[in-house]
Amino acid sequence: MKRFLLLILLIFSLNCSAQLFGRDPIINLENFDKQRVSWGYYLGFNYYDFKFEYENIDKDILVESTVGFNVGLIGNLRLNEYFDVRFEPGLSFNQRNLSFPNFAVEADGLREVKSTYIHFPLLVKFSSARTGNIKPFLVAGVSTALNLSSNVNSKEDNSSNVFRMAKWTNFYEVGLGIDLYLEYFKFTPSLRGVFSFNDELIRDEDPNSPWTGNVGSMKTRGVFLNFTFQ
Repeated sequence: MKRFLLLILLIFSLNCSAQLFGRDPIINLENFDKQRVSWGYYLGFNYYDFKFEYENIDKDILVESTVGFNVGLIGNLRLNEYFDVRFEPGLSFNQRNLSFPNFAVEADGLREVKSTYIHFPLLVKFSSARTGNIKPFLVAGVSTALNLSSNVNSKEDNSSNVFRMAKWTNFYEVGLGIDLYLEYFKFTPSLRGVFSFNDELIRDEDPNSPWTGNVGSMKTRGVFLNFTFQ
């Protein structure tokens, strides 16, 4: 059974390769990009980090990033042959583990920062001319995100093991990808960087807090690898 499934997968892969990259491919979805408005969805992965700036010279806060998950919808407005405007609302889930310096007991300086973002990107897509069944593109824009796990309303802080972040964050985004026109749908892998404009850290009540007292700013940055289906 496994051999049969592998054979089917191999045949499918070879067929897709011939359609996309063959010398004289059959043109799929020839009129797809002539639609004024089109819709789709995406699934993908994220890798979030923090960029810290400090008030005084001190040991850095160590960030251990993990791979998270993205899911969302796409609304695409065609402006002309080369430019589109896209709205891509979605959810992203991730976790970052922070290790703060200067703690005698290591566990006291560890914080698990779990984040669930509702992400609202507004993007401009610049595409090259279509060649056969492929079309590379660049994308850039701005976004805002609501962090459902921010703990911003908590009256407790790090002294009670509660790490707090801003509820809303603004980003700029840049990326690239390639549209692949298959027989029944358009498939698009893309890679995008997201970079926060604003400081997201909510300080502890104690101005000399060993967790937040020396932090000048804390900004999210990350990478998205998304797979879009339209």
